[in-house]
Amino acid sequence: MMDEKNRNLLLAVVLSVIVLFVWQALVIGPQREATQQQPQQQTTQQTPAQGQSQTGTPAPSATGEPSAGTAPGTGAPGLPAATSSREAAIAATQRVPIDTPSLRGSINLKGGRIDDLTLKKYRVAVAKDSDNVTLLSPSGSPAPSRAFYAQHGWTTAGSGVSVPGPDTEWSVESSGPLSPGNPVTLVYDNGEGLVFRRIIEVDENYMFSVTQKVENNTGEAIQLFPYGLISRHGVPDTQGFFILHEGPIGVLGEDGLEEFDYDDLLETAAPSTYSATGGWLGITDKYWAATLIPPQDAAYDARFVGDGQGMQARFQTDYLLPAVQVPAGATGEVTTRLFAGAKESSLIDSYEENLGIQQFELLIDWGWFHFITKPLFIALDFFYNLVGNFGVAILIVTVLIKLVFFPLANKSYESMSKMKKLQPEMQRLRELYKDDRMRQQQELMELYKKEKVNPMSGCLPILIQIPVFFALYKVLFVTIEMRHAPFFGWIQDLSAPDPTSIFNLFGLLPFAVPEFLQIGVWPIIMGISMFVQMRLNPMPGDPIQQKIFTWMPVFFTFILATFPAGLVIYWTWNNILTIAQQWFIMHRQGVEVNLFENMGLDKLFNRLGVGGSSKS
Repeated sequence: MMDEKNRNLLLAVVLSVIVLFVWQALVIGPQREATQQQPQQQTTQQTPAQGQSQTGTPAPSATGEPSAGTAPGTGAPGLPAATSSREAAIAATQRVPIDTPSLRGSINLKGGRIDDLTLKKYRVAVAKDSDNVTLLSPSGSPAPSRAFYAQHGWTTAGSGVSVPGPDTEWSVESSGPLSPGNPVTLVYDNGEGLVFRRIIEVDENYMFSVTQKVENNTGEAIQLFPYGLISRHGVPDTQGFFILHEGPIGVLGEDGLEEFDYDDLLETAAPSTYSATGGWLGITDKYWAATLIPPQDAAYDARFVGDGQGMQARFQTDYLLPAVQVPAGATGEVTTRLFAGAKESSLIDSYEENLGIQQFELLIDWGWFHFITKPLFIALDFFYNLVGNFGVAILIVTVLIKLVFFPLANKSYESMSKMKKLQPEMQRLRELYKDDRMRQQQELMELYKKEKVNPMSGCLPILIQIPVFFALYKVLFVTIEMRHAPFFGWIQDLSAPDPTSIFNLFGLLPFAVPEFLQIGVWPIIMGISMFVQMRLNPMPGDPIQQKIFTWMPVFFTFILATFPAGLVIYWTWNNILTIAQQWFIMHRQGVEVNLFENMGLDKLFNRLGVGGSSKS
């Protein structure tokens, strides 16, 4: 039977979980639904107001050039404000194809933008015939794609030198398509003695290399500032959950990781600016991202900015590198990188290591408990590569976690077994001092001390499970490797809830049920296993504790039904292992396991004439 400290601890844990889940149900759920409805409610794009650029930045000054040391103005893209479809926006300009094992798309020769990318390996739904995921789209694309693109270029400090802009028509100097080992070179002659070349390379995954060259035939020395930008039009759909960041992001030298919500940028009048050396910056979704990577040894100025509202909002993140001095008759150049693709953990880590990109791993939102979350994912990924199933990998890792904490749990269950042996004496003391709670607690503590029993040890297995539970939840929620990862049977996506429901007889009845009634097979199994685990010990004498113990499995069944199936499978398997472990330890300590009696099944069996002892 629990003492006061145990009861308070349990109540604190339960109330904390309730607050988290109620917040998700009442706040995060409606926010997510509202953002999902936005594209249906607003499907047109208006021309930006006067004084505002279509790229998501404030319009440049009258000269069209920024002051030295500031982020670049980019001008208007020269495309219609909106087209009938993304395909129409792509067809409106000449392009160079992109074709790699991981990507297909094209480079826009108007502005030399990378603004058309589709991910070959990923689909929008589990169904194999669903569309591939679209990452980048050109200006003028209507919802749901919206404009999302990367642009590189040169800017000046008021010198009057003519440089290519977003409306510039580039020519192709080398044949396409752009593919690994086959770079594409774009060329533009300003007619005033400057020839600009942009050499774009791509690897077999998602990393682009952009080398900008300028050949100076003017007879005078010039200086130009290289820049890169990523622009996004409209507020995109987001998960709206506090454990995941979606939006502008960057690691900016000594400032480290910086994250911006879309709403915060729109509410801030001035851009957020940084001066940094090393790092990266861009815009991330849950599973995909587009990020700019300046030379890691170069100082640069970075900026995050947003303006407008709703579908007319514009967001931009950009950098400006120091001036490149180009003497007469010479050529100046700078090479930067662009990552545009899926946030695969091993790939991100390899880019960080091989290319020396500062803290590139933080493009994946591992959270505050990075030291637990990422090792857990690495373990899951290791066993997945052995067995070929992330669900089985979860089962294996759960066993290993149990083994790691076995000594601690063993001590806890031994203490619980001793507590059970002391139940008669504890009950006697409670009856003897039922009118003097202080004396009752003193006598109980003396009994615990005499028998060398820790009444708090029974909560240790729960406390151990909580950080692992939330770390696994984070892994299932943020890692693309878990997305659409099947288990067995009807579970075809471990990162999504169990799709079945008891309220339509698991699909036998031809109607859908509301989300809050989506109580699938695995949540029910989890609830049963939790009920059995809690009934290994007799019900506490306190009526409040009895109600908590009785209804907790039901409560968790409903709550966890909305969580990723992989998390429910973990919890169920953990319960089963805990039942086996506790049963074994109690037997070894000579404690009777009256499971049927604790569950109230002994009376039922007797009525049915089954008979037999309820003691194991």
